[in-house]
Amino acid sequence: MAEKAAVLPVEGRRNVLVTSALPYVNNVPHLGNIIGCVLSADAFARYCRLRGHNVLYVCGTDEYGTATETKALEEGCSPREICDKYHAIHKEVYEWFDISFDIFGRTSSPQQTEVCQDIFLKLLENNWLSENTMQQLYCNSCQRFLADRLVEGYCPTPGCNYDSARGDQCEKCGKLLNSTELIDPKCKVCGSTPCVRDTDHLFLELPLLKEKLEKYIEETSVAGSWSQNAIHATNAWLQEGLKPRCITRDLKWGVPVPHEKYKDKVFYVWFDAPIGYISITACYTPEWEKWWKNPENVELYQFMGKDNVPFHTVMFPSTLLGTGENWTLMKTISVTEYLNYESGKFSKTKGIGVFGNDAKATNIPPELWRYYLLTNRPEASDTLFAWTDLQAKCNNELLNNLGNFINRVLSFIAKPEGTGYGSVVPDSPNVDSHTLTRSLAETVGKLIEQYINAMDKESQFWKLYKQDPSSCATVIKTSIGLVYLLACLLEPFMPTFSKEQLNLCPEEHLSFCDEKGEIEKAKRPWDLIPSGHRIGKPAPLFKGLENDTVNDLRDKFAGSQAERKLRTEVAAQLEATRI
Repeated sequence: MAEKAAVLPVEGRRNVLVTSALPYVNNVPHLGNIIGCVLSADAFARYCRLRGHNVLYVCGTDEYGTATETKALEEGCSPREICDKYHAIHKEVYEWFDISFDIFGRTSSPQQTEVCQDIFLKLLENNWLSENTMQQLYCNSCQRFLADRLVEGYCPTPGCNYDSARGDQCEKCGKLLNSTELIDPKCKVCGSTPCVRDTDHLFLELPLLKEKLEKYIEETSVAGSWSQNAIHATNAWLQEGLKPRCITRDLKWGVPVPHEKYKDKVFYVWFDAPIGYISITACYTPEWEKWWKNPENVELYQFMGKDNVPFHTVMFPSTLLGTGENWTLMKTISVTEYLNYESGKFSKTKGIGVFGNDAKATNIPPELWRYYLLTNRPEASDTLFAWTDLQAKCNNELLNNLGNFINRVLSFIAKPEGTGYGSVVPDSPNVDSHTLTRSLAETVGKLIEQYINAMDKESQFWKLYKQDPSSCATVIKTSIGLVYLLACLLEPFMPTFSKEQLNLCPEEHLSFCDEKGEIEKAKRPWDLIPSGHRIGKPAPLFKGLENDTVNDLRDKFAGSQAERKLRTEVAAQLEATRI
């Protein structure tokens, strides 16, 4: 099979570049991570493709930095081995969730080193960097400077006092920190109390870039309709006053700094990671600059959780603006609040919540997970994952309403001739003159609602089939068109929804492209599936979630991953003694 051609911007078309925040490679993503970036971005990318736009969706694992070194220490292996292991896990999880990346790459690539160092050298050349001595925590026991994620302590923010704040950020209040600000800090490797030492580092002079940055934010936040939580987080940073930001760290695992004095240091993850969007695109195509240095013809949409906002609205654009090159800067940012779990927070570090591989183990299909997470997306405030809510949405919204309607239509078409249509879509010569289809032609959204209400009153297909065959053919031909229309409209959210039973090619769907006039075409659902088309075998689309199943799942995923593992081991031991 010939290799698929790379997607590149096309002159005259709407070219949309979509990114989702690069997930850390040091753990398995939980449902909050999935809806916070990759799934939200996927729904948007699919929608843009449905509209006929030219789309490139880029993501990958964020592999450099302290988080990886810490995990490698925990598991007794090298950072590269950790990256290989967890990149594969992330990739498998996202494939199961049917995320439609054009490329899911990695930041530990030669392209990352090349692009990152090139941007650094241009910043250096343009005098946007400075050298300074900073105080950093040093562990005498480990004989090393402690990077931010290798130290924990109490958050210094008034009113917070979280006891497990990291050296770079407090997970509870979200405030960015310096490790020396922590109260009662401890080395995460050996548990000892570190001391403070001087070390030289390079800084990006954000105050000098303030004018360029503020002009960009003022114009783009309006033109790109930034979400309110993104605007609020960005303004909070600006009001606090921009400060020089350190871009180097005393680590080994990262992009080396191409500077003689700092050759034993690597770039700090906040500087390095967003450049990963660019380098991953460079891994996808050598013509990556057509996406990333083409602001006149490319719109950049970025999806992330709220804790990532300042890195994308302040740090990353400042970095690119400082090079003086014509970069494609972010147009629109879509930000989620937190998805909480039952009575608490999802937590990767503590293993609390439902993780990507857990979702697969529940035997609940990915379409249902996608639907639930997207309808429960924490757009303006935190939302709550609850097993009973998942059950209610599955049974009431999908099974009883949507699934029931589609199954009734397809099952009736599939009945043998004399009682149905032998799986063949009927011809209906008078479809345009039918009262029902005339009302359906007004607007798709309103019409679908009206039609389903009408169908509720005229649901006895068999009676209509015998008493008024012409009207029955009209109702069925329109109904099958609505099933197809629903499948197309729901494709960004539930990609495989009902198309197999329609016996249509997976790639075949309305594009809703303005240039093709397909929005107008959608207003005539009776014309969407040709007469004589043979449908597939009907089967229920959704399976109800029983109370016992939901209760079992709630119990199974209660507590942390460590506690679950212990329960499993104890249960296995008890089972072994019984045998």
